[in-house]
Amino acid sequence: TVVEIPTTKYPQIKVLLVSEDGNAFAILGKVKRALQRARVSQSEIDAFFSEATSGDYDHLLQTVLAWVTME
Repeated sequence: TVVEIPTTKYPQIKVLLVSEDGNAFAILGKVKRALQRARVSQSEIDAFFSEATSGDYDHLLQTVLAWVTME
């Protein structure tokens, strides 16, 4: 069986979420600010939001992991 390991889109962008409120809106806000600080285009940020909010809480976390490095 081959397991495909997903690649992080922006591995250089690190977001500290360990001691954060587990609230989805708090997580979205932290990631958005990190993407903005890294000068990611607004269309990319919109794409992140669209994907992150298209499912449940677990999907949100999986999307965050696919886009940035979570610390």
